[in-house]
Amino acid sequence: MFEFNHLRCFVAVAEELHFGRAAKRLNMTQPPLSRQIQLLEHLLDARLFDRSNRRVALTPSGRAFLPEARRLLQLAEGAAMSIRRIGSGDAGTVTIGFTAASGYEFLPRIVRTLRERLSNVDLVLREAVTSAQLDALASGRLDIALVRPPVRRATFRSRIVLKEPMVVALAERHRLTEREAIELTELEGEPVISYSPFEARYFHDLVLGQFGAAGIQPAIAQHVSQIHSVLALVRIGLGLALVPEAARQLRFEGVAYRPITGPGEGLAQLTAVWRTDGENPAAERALEVLLERAPPA
Repeated sequence: MFEFNHLRCFVAVAEELHFGRAAKRLNMTQPPLSRQIQLLEHLLDARLFDRSNRRVALTPSGRAFLPEARRLLQLAEGAAMSIRRIGSGDAGTVTIGFTAASGYEFLPRIVRTLRERLSNVDLVLREAVTSAQLDALASGRLDIALVRPPVRRATFRSRIVLKEPMVVALAERHRLTEREAIELTELEGEPVISYSPFEARYFHDLVLGQFGAAGIQPAIAQHVSQIHSVLALVRIGLGLALVPEAARQLRFEGVAYRPITGPGEGLAQLTAVWRTDGENPAAERALEVLLERAPPA
């Protein structure tokens, strides 16, 4: 069977219709070029050129074979380019896990940047809670996990990529909406919608820590696991809540947000996690882009 070098020689002669010019174009001498064409004709059992001292012309077989030869060369060159891009991280697939709350604002911003910077990389996004993401990362089903801290696994590396303030969410008709900012001590005795200590452990501990820093014991009215569920209960007046600032992006009608001042101010953190033994060049490039936006370590 013929080789790609045979095809390159054939295409060069077919386009130049001159063995000397084709040989110069291929950076070779004319005798080996003639041998390559003769070998190709032998392999195909067809004469591709009419040769004379005055001219070189394609035979009907040569004219029919030329577009096929070009197509095969383009496929080979395209495959080689794709492999080089994958090896350099300019192409490939990156699978990123994310928590629901990170999808409100942070993830769309990062995805937009990754598409601009790594346009040939396919992104696969998978929503999951922190524990499920870490398991998927350990098994190789994720390249990068966006989770809530802390992360304590020896085979992982991590970096905080987002710190956002917590704010008070309250029904628009609540008396405290008259305030531009709220101290947590003002919430003493108010019913609070909080987070499940099991399904939303990170936010559960963060909120209790904020109230503890303010020196008050919150009156917990309900425990739920998702931020949109928290806001739904706030909207119907079952209580107040502390939510990450990005929750504003959900645009819940009937819910107002106020910054927290004084003792108890808190930051919700998001951590990027990856394996120390990762072998996906595209994931390494994506991680570089992601960490460019990270706050100082």
